[in-house]
Amino acid sequence: MNKPKTVLRTCNLCEAGCGLEVDVDGGQVLAVRPDENDPISRGYVCPKGLAMGELHDDPDRLRRPVRRGDDGRFHEISWDEAFSTVASRIDATRTRFGADSVAVYFGNPLVHNLGGVLMIGALVNAIGTKNRMSASSQDTAPRFAASYYLYGNTWAVPVPDVDHTDYFLCIGANPVVSQGSFMAGPDVKARIRRIRERGGKVVVVDPRRTETSKIADEHVFIRPGNDAALLLAMCNVIVKQGLADRASIERMSSGWGEIEKRLGSFTPKSVEGVTGVPAETIERMAIEFAKAKTSVAYTRIGTCNSLYGTLGSYAGDLLNVIVGRLGARGGSVFAEPALDIGSVASALGINGHGRWHSRVRKLPETGCDLPASVLAEEMETPGAGQVRALVTVAGNPVLSTPNGRRLESAMEKLDFYVAIDMYVNETTRHADVILPPCWALAEAHMEPATPNTSLHNSVRVSPPAVDKQPGELADWEIMLRLAEMLGGGPTGNRAMDAVLRVAGRLGWKWDPISTADLLIRIGPRGDKLLPWSKGLNMKRILAKPYGIDLGALTPGAERRFAHRDKRAHLAELPMIEEIDRLAVALKATRADGELLLVGRRELRSNNSWMHNVPSLVSGRTRCVLYIHPDDARRAGLRDSAPAKLTSRICTREVPVRVTDEMMPGVVSLPHGYGHEGIDEYLSVAGAHAGVSANDWTDDQLVERIVGQSVLNGVPVRIAPA
Repeated sequence: MNKPKTVLRTCNLCEAGCGLEVDVDGGQVLAVRPDENDPISRGYVCPKGLAMGELHDDPDRLRRPVRRGDDGRFHEISWDEAFSTVASRIDATRTRFGADSVAVYFGNPLVHNLGGVLMIGALVNAIGTKNRMSASSQDTAPRFAASYYLYGNTWAVPVPDVDHTDYFLCIGANPVVSQGSFMAGPDVKARIRRIRERGGKVVVVDPRRTETSKIADEHVFIRPGNDAALLLAMCNVIVKQGLADRASIERMSSGWGEIEKRLGSFTPKSVEGVTGVPAETIERMAIEFAKAKTSVAYTRIGTCNSLYGTLGSYAGDLLNVIVGRLGARGGSVFAEPALDIGSVASALGINGHGRWHSRVRKLPETGCDLPASVLAEEMETPGAGQVRALVTVAGNPVLSTPNGRRLESAMEKLDFYVAIDMYVNETTRHADVILPPCWALAEAHMEPATPNTSLHNSVRVSPPAVDKQPGELADWEIMLRLAEMLGGGPTGNRAMDAVLRVAGRLGWKWDPISTADLLIRIGPRGDKLLPWSKGLNMKRILAKPYGIDLGALTPGAERRFAHRDKRAHLAELPMIEEIDRLAVALKATRADGELLLVGRRELRSNNSWMHNVPSLVSGRTRCVLYIHPDDARRAGLRDSAPAKLTSRICTREVPVRVTDEMMPGVVSLPHGYGHEGIDEYLSVAGAHAGVSANDWTDDQLVERIVGQSVLNGVPVRIAPA
């Protein structure tokens, strides 16, 4: 009989990877605490990490496969029946209508799941479809495209070296709440505070006075969607003031001449109207940034999710380049992970942009993902290639993609839909079959992707915290079995899968940890399969409860450039064309009475899937519309009263909170709510329903380069309910 024990583990809910102590007894979680001895997080953890036990014990979580019956309700079935049903229905659909008639969508939790990351491509390849979408295609594709054109590698994302910088310019990001998106590391709040403690400066540019701005030296309001204009204007000032590091530009990049001559259109005065930032503030910020001993510009989701998302992400990197901060200590540098998932992805061809396009609107893929905004129209529009079957993995696109109600309506007409998910949620309630994986605590955990953008290089593998119960399967086991039944295998490569099938008959079994071991060993830090080498392998990593410290971020950038000339390409055609378009758009005027809707992150929320945890939804109501007092007064609104919010596609009521946190002319709703009518399946979330911000998001309003929906800066109007 098992005895209670304490398992040391890293949290798998976000990029921070905080250390936890999990007290368990067999399959039961007794307690979850922050690990005071963890060398990276040092006792820090957010409320979500402490709620992992509640997730594990959630009575609403599915434990067995279910199938929709003739009565419209879900009924438990065996795994054999579930797999047989799913494989036969998918195979029948693609045989009759072609492989692209099956679409695959996977959500954010999969990014923190080693087995899931390794298997999703194999499942997609086994199906044979190009209709692949993800949460990343809805919020991060502009960053990936900017990296592809700048560095030749979709996955080469520079990290702000906040631990050593003297000037941190944070635009379109709220790392105190996000826990450091694309700057992975625990307790970002303390890291930012230390910049000020050592005499540095922190400047936050955002249309809302965010939690991060409240610990900064300065907060600057900006009108949503105009980060690129502001950043290019700062570049203009730096060049005109003679503060550009021309030697560094020449050494590290190509195409500077084409960019420099275009910067003349972006004077502080010319962008003042669209950004809402005074010209003198722009000029001062630019000079401060260039003259600081070290400095770094960091852009994130707020920048990505705008009309000029790719250009905004590019412009942030450009600012770092022209003052010599790319690859410099205290500037913008690249992590050196033990398992370089970016290099693996590139080797597998998951690197690029515009290699194929969606059928209806001809929107491009980025890193093998089509924009999620095309999903509904691909289901609705008849003809060859019409999507007739859907597979979702750990995703809830009805809440997470634009015009979710249109998508929900389109899904009801599908021939078949299977979900690999722990919950019946707003999307999966329309499934024909749901295959529930065990909760993450029952599997070993190794972050596959976030070390690629980590603030400190390290590698760690956490053991399972709880015993897997009889009949439970991990998500990678579910995807592997489906892939094999559909003619594929664990790698997605036919030749390699054939070899592995032979090995399987000899007793070898594929699993994520052994695959990670191989990838680490042949990687830049690995032992190259040599027994006398001191390089890394899984045995050495597993021998260390806290993993292996691989050191601080190191200067240098060229090693991450994938272009043949080993330079950053500043003047790739899509960037040039977008700069020219933005220069013309600077003269545009806003419609009278129009407000701009932006999103908002909450520390106790993780997209749409953690609202069923009681401790995370307790206290004040969080799904409310923030509005500035001047805008509320003009609209005849008062605090806590309902308002009628209208966009091109939606008019609904929403509760209002009047606050001077907002920039005048801008309103804000948090993402991930909209749980009305789900009480039967998610009892806690259903009692805290809120509204879905994406009901107002226009699926026809997209960013030009990658086709991603515009989530920040959605035109809306407001009136009393």
